[in-house]
Amino acid sequence: MTSPNSVQRFVSAPARVAAPDEALSLDELQLAARNHGMPLEALRYDVTPAGLHYLLVHYDIPFVDAAGWRLAVTGHVARELTIDLAALRSMPRTTRRVTFECAGNGRARLSPRPISQPWLTEAVGTAEWAGVPLATVLGEAGVLPGAVDVAFTGADHGIERGVEQDYARGLGLSDAMDGEVLLADEMNGAPLPPQHGAPVRLVAPGWYGMAQVKWLQRVNVLDRPFDGFQNATAYRFKQGDEAGEPVTRILPRALMVPPGFPDFMSRVRIVDTGRHLLTGRTWSGWGPITGVEVSTDGGATWGDAALDPADPGGRWAWRKWSYEWAAVTEGPTELLCRATDQLGQVQPVEQPWNRQGMANNMVQRIPVLVRGG
Repeated sequence: MTSPNSVQRFVSAPARVAAPDEALSLDELQLAARNHGMPLEALRYDVTPAGLHYLLVHYDIPFVDAAGWRLAVTGHVARELTIDLAALRSMPRTTRRVTFECAGNGRARLSPRPISQPWLTEAVGTAEWAGVPLATVLGEAGVLPGAVDVAFTGADHGIERGVEQDYARGLGLSDAMDGEVLLADEMNGAPLPPQHGAPVRLVAPGWYGMAQVKWLQRVNVLDRPFDGFQNATAYRFKQGDEAGEPVTRILPRALMVPPGFPDFMSRVRIVDTGRHLLTGRTWSGWGPITGVEVSTDGGATWGDAALDPADPGGRWAWRKWSYEWAAVTEGPTELLCRATDQLGQVQPVEQPWNRQGMANNMVQRIPVLVRGG
């Protein structure tokens, strides 16, 4: 018989912060191999091809048979429902272009480094998601007075910090019912790929990726706040052991398409002297971006970029920006970009450190070597 102590050796330790100069562990490299970011050159696409879109899977990619799939709508409702894929697809549908970003994006750039999936800045992507508004399904079920939260449970199952669980996240009732949230079964005009939550996933525009529950199995309306692990323990802004504040909507960010061409290992960019059009994308889950600034001298000075008109795909999609750079001085420099949204939130130049490494929207820095043309 296996003893509890021997089992515990195979369960990941509570979240911790890396010691000074501690290298990435094999566990972190294993996570990085299973998950992947979007290559930043793919910022050129208005809609990210599915194979380039960032991916984070907490546990395993479950095999869910579409023919046998059922969605249970339960809890504080007048009528509990069981919906198969054909019934869902018969309901009124819509398509939304939505930018996703992982809440842990930028974690590996923090110092000291919170140990988890070691993202740099590439955990983003924009896709066109098609499906049925969640509000339509909840309307069919009849949400009862006194409802507070809606919990969403996926088919992916595992252990996290000693807690065995199906992945589950909750949204407040007003957020769930606002008409923007989708039960999506298509990505970029095709059925969802297995790794992106087939056959049905949640799409919550403006929220970090932890809210976009994949392989959706259950929608449970609650008359109390949802206290599941992924809300109450994970995805919190905290400095130590306090409860902290929950991670919610995406903070403003701008990213730049790396100019020139790269060194294989360091990824330092090589550009020739002359004029270069720098381009990138910008977004915020709190509303429209009002400005993007670019620095070509490591942050000493900043200039305003030109913003393209709002994306025709809708308010939840990233927006293109451009900036003309006259590279006249040979040698190394560093390119930076930062966004400001309608609430006046500006990307920080210094790290916004927190223990779980959440929502690090510190400005992107691209090392560049300018050579004579």
